[in-house]
Amino acid sequence: MKEFLDEATSDMADYDVILIDELGPGINWGMIDEETGLGIIEKKPKNTELILTGRDYPKSMIEKADYVSEVNKIKHPYDKGVLARKGIEY
Repeated sequence: MKEFLDEATSDMADYDVILIDELGPGINWGMIDEETGLGIIEKKPKNTELILTGRDYPKSMIEKADYVSEVNKIKHPYDKGVLARKGIEY
């Protein structure tokens, strides 16, 4: 996973916006190490917006981030038994 993220973020200056979905849980579950996450933030070019979604980020990454927000579910199809759908939740 680290190799993939290194490759995917190697040319960040070529983009105005980069979105990495669910990085927080990946770190929390041990799939990605915290240092890799911090490295992505640290090498972000000044003029590139970096959006990292997910929850459970380590404090070190929250402190490094420029903007942190929290979104809370009010209502979701899962509440009615609808499982994750291809193209919607994944």
